[in-house]
Amino acid sequence: MGDVANCHLVSLPRISDGRGSLSFIQPGPLLPFGIQRVYYLYDVPMGQERGAHGHRRLEQLMVAVAGAVDVECDDGRKRRTFRLASPDVGLYVSPMIWRNLTGFQPGTVCMVLASEPYDEGDYYRRYDDFLAAATAR
Repeated sequence: MGDVANCHLVSLPRISDGRGSLSFIQPGPLLPFGIQRVYYLYDVPMGQERGAHGHRRLEQLMVAVAGAVDVECDDGRKRRTFRLASPDVGLYVSPMIWRNLTGFQPGTVCMVLASEPYDEGDYYRRYDDFLAAATAR
């Protein structure tokens, strides 16, 4: 928790044949949490950023189901950027990570699976507040 080393890419199953490809996500070794919420980002204008927040408890798996996006993960000490550009690769983001999503290509759809229902009290909206909590751990 609270270490960018815990954030990592996850290869999702891919089943392909002459009709196309199918990938799936289910709780288990690849997804260490139960899915309580699913949302997706789309129609993000060029040059715009999303995210810019952290979570106290929430775990997420992000997947660019179309297009591509960069996800910067920051634990208050280190930063690491991941490029999501394939629907069969997800990014696991652990709790206490500040995230910024940038570099959205036109047509990008980024799906996010979350371990908890929406709870505004779980968010850090100001980086200074996140940093104070992250460095106090």
